[in-house]
Amino acid sequence: MDNSIVVIQCAGRKQPTAGHLQNHDGRKVMFVAKPDEAPKGAPYAYAHPDGVDAFGESWREKLLQYNREPTDNPLGLLPAWQLYQNPAYELLYRKCGPDNLYILSAGWGLIPADFLTPTYDITFSSSAEKYQRRYKQDHYGDFRMLPDDTAEPVVFFGGKDYVGLFCALTSRVQAPRCVLYNANNAPKAPGCQTKKFNTNIRTNWHYKAAQAYVEGRIDLQ
Repeated sequence: MDNSIVVIQCAGRKQPTAGHLQNHDGRKVMFVAKPDEAPKGAPYAYAHPDGVDAFGESWREKLLQYNREPTDNPLGLLPAWQLYQNPAYELLYRKCGPDNLYILSAGWGLIPADFLTPTYDITFSSSAEKYQRRYKQDHYGDFRMLPDDTAEPVVFFGGKDYVGLFCALTSRVQAPRCVLYNANNAPKAPGCQTKKFNTNIRTNWHYKAAQAYVEGRIDLQ
């Protein structure tokens, strides 16, 4: 196992078999950034991660409770590392193990790799539909599950739109933090080291960086 904590941003493409939380009438819940603007007549009940169900119970608290008492996982929620289709997540999981891999989710925040996570449709991407898009100024009660007293160095694989969230949700972490980037100029990453990863790939370049890390081709020292 590598001795670094790896954080990788989430992805838009989820596994088609991914499970959902359910609302009071048994309908599957799809979490989006702006439920009021989601498509009408869809088979889902749309909700915001920081919203409440019909009985006034927080969806975040329901998800935490589900993870505390997973029993037989009746809703079929996938661990975060299995939720996304790109193989980079499994590659990192096999290298880092469940204790050293975290996912930076635009919907839920900073969660461990094995956290049972319902499917959702929230992104920072500027090309997303309005109901899907999270803006930097939007308030979310993001999970912050990486312990503040983490001693291992933390490295982030993700695009510039996610760097601010990574920095915010790890701001109390005592260990050194490193943000990889691919642009001409380093992103603003307060309190973090930045390190350029060179590749001709511009879209989703962080997957290539993750593969290089797994293969031992990135020196973070």
